[in-house]
Amino acid sequence: MEPSRLAFTTDDGLGPRARIGMVVLETDQTLEPEARSLPVDGVAWYHARIPQDPHVTPENLTDMLAHLPATAGLLPAGFGFDAIGYGCTSAATLIGEDAVAEAIRSAHPGMTTSNPITAAVAAFEALGARRLAVVTPYTADVTAPIIDLFGVRGLDVAAVGSFLEPSDLVVARISEASVAAGVRTMVADAPDVDAVFVSCTSLRLFGVVEELEAELDRPVVSSNLAFCWHLLRLAGIDDRFDGFGRLFRSA
Repeated sequence: MEPSRLAFTTDDGLGPRARIGMVVLETDQTLEPEARSLPVDGVAWYHARIPQDPHVTPENLTDMLAHLPATAGLLPAGFGFDAIGYGCTSAATLIGEDAVAEAIRSAHPGMTTSNPITAAVAAFEALGARRLAVVTPYTADVTAPIIDLFGVRGLDVAAVGSFLEPSDLVVARISEASVAAGVRTMVADAPDVDAVFVSCTSLRLFGVVEELEAELDRPVVSSNLAFCWHLLRLAGIDDRFDGFGRLFRSA
């Protein structure tokens, strides 16, 4: 039996205000759900997963550059993206911000792009923060380039602590309570810092950020908070809302 043709109309689809693409890690368990938890109406988040060794070393991180153009190309240009980002703080630092943007634009010419380290610098500038404490999950050889990049960009890192965990699969299971305890320790070590950065898109912070900021009386910004905020702002979405820290309330 042949189906009868049904009439239909079209609308703007999902994401009428903005469509944002993210290249996330093959092992990502945190960035996708945290991004989608943001209370931003009319914005659609689309993801492509990049091949990645879950053992985090400088070599394995930089190896992702070879896969980045093809993975970005899995985000269909016909969707009309307003911004596309690469969701790995440490790899973006080691590969280089410009090289990451160039790799994305090789698949999406002229695209507005971001990554978590670029976003973090923009976030701290928007918050007026210059002296930082940093919490990471990484080994020392992965942590050091991030601290160095902040210094080059005019940010003073007064204290840094790490869980020293090389497996991204384990990092995603580090509890928010452990992350919060790490933040408190860093502020205790450097009580004059303007803000705290929780580095790594696998670390979870969204559920405890408000409590921490109220307790410590300063911004606490994770890779995912900064990255999502920056992509939204680049896409022209200027919404401010409670529940996700000072960055989304004030900048």
